[in-house]
Amino acid sequence: MLYIFGGLPGTGKSTLSQSLARDRQCVHLRIDTIEHTLRQAGSLIAGSEGYSVAYRLAEDNLRLGLSVVADSVNPLQITRMAWREVALRVREPFVEIEIICSDVAEHQHRVETRSTDISGFKLPTWEAVVNRGYEPWNGEQIVIDTAGQTVEQSVTALLQSLKRVA
Repeated sequence: MLYIFGGLPGTGKSTLSQSLARDRQCVHLRIDTIEHTLRQAGSLIAGSEGYSVAYRLAEDNLRLGLSVVADSVNPLQITRMAWREVALRVREPFVEIEIICSDVAEHQHRVETRSTDISGFKLPTWEAVVNRGYEPWNGEQIVIDTAGQTVEQSVTALLQSLKRVA
């Protein structure tokens, strides 16, 4: 199974994707980690390099029979289609999960006060999040709205939603 996450920074996407990976013992592929590591190794990230690495790693792990959680902003239809194509190539099911925070003030507060678990990683500002290109989803994705919820409530909502599509 390929779990395809997406959502703007600060919505709770990495927290929920990591929780799901831990709960289901999945490989967790995080674009922020991949891109940061590539930069630290001296690579210039000009576009989709991090996603390209993640697509290949996801395919390799799916071929081994391991489930994969893909954690990325996933802002464009083309990136979402590429994740679906990974699953289709290896004939594995997939589910798309969009994480949102519908309360703008809460979302801004999260972005402005959060810390990172990736050493040396520079988090985006609220202005960068607001001005980021993010195309609407047009599929049958699960949508988890983390506004006004604890992490535990959001995780429960995600697991309940996954039961309905299984």
